[in-house]
Amino acid sequence: MRYQIKEFARLTDVSVRTLHYYDETGLLKPAFVDEQNGYRYYDEDSLASMQEILFYRELDFSLKDILKILSSPDYDRKKALEAQKDLMILKKNRIEKLISSLDDAVKGVKINMKVFDNSEFENKREEYAREAKEKWGNTAAYSEFEKKTGSFSADDHKSLAAGIDGIMAEFAECMKNGSTPDSNEAVNLVRKLESYITETSYTCTDEILAGLGKMYTGDERFRKNIDRHGNGTAQFISDAIEKYCI
Repeated sequence: MRYQIKEFARLTDVSVRTLHYYDETGLLKPAFVDEQNGYRYYDEDSLASMQEILFYRELDFSLKDILKILSSPDYDRKKALEAQKDLMILKKNRIEKLISSLDDAVKGVKINMKVFDNSEFENKREEYAREAKEKWGNTAAYSEFEKKTGSFSADDHKSLAAGIDGIMAEFAECMKNGSTPDSNEAVNLVRKLESYITETSYTCTDEILAGLGKMYTGDERFRKNIDRHGNGTAQFISDAIEKYCI
C-alpha cells in the first residue's frame, strides 16, 4: 500500500515537517517521489523503518546517532525488532498492572505502591541502548566517521547523501547501457564508491564494502531507494561489489 506524506504523517503520528527533515538527512527517505509534481509517497517498508526509528527514539537516541546506527553495515534489523518487542511487552505488562490497580482503587481496595515502579522497563531500555551503542560505537569505522562528520550540519549530511545517490545513478546508467557487473565500467564505479566513502566518512575496506553490497539488496529500504534510479540497480551494484571484492 502506498501513502501520501500527509497520510503517512497521520498514521505514524509524526509531522510532515519532521518527515521532510528525515528525508533531507537520509534517515528515512520516501519509497517513491513523483518526478512530475515532487509528491512524496511511503509504503509498508517505510512503516517498518519508522518503527525502528521510533524504537531508538524511545531509547533516547539522538537523530544523529540513529542515522549512524541504521547506516552501519553491521546493523541487525531483526535483532532491533526483537528488542523492540521485548520492550513493548514490558510496557504492556506494566499498563495492565496499572489498569488492574485502578479497578482495585474503584472498589476501595488498598493499592500496592510498587505498581508505580517502572525500574524494570527503564533498566531494560538502558541495557538495549548500551548494547546498541557499544556494537556501533566501538568500531574503528565509527570513530573515523565521528571525527570526519562530528561537526556536520543537516545540509552537510544532505550533501553527503546526495554524493552517494549520484554514484548510484551512475551505476544505473551503466546497467542501462548494457554493461555487466564485472565490466571495467562497473569496476571503476565500485572504486569510485569506495573512494567516496573513504574520503567523506570512514576507511571503506573491502570487508566493509562487501557488507554494504549485501545490505543494498538485503535491506528493502536500501533496495527501494537505490532502485529509484532503475529496477535492478541495487542488485547490479551488489553484484559489481561482489565481483570487485573477490
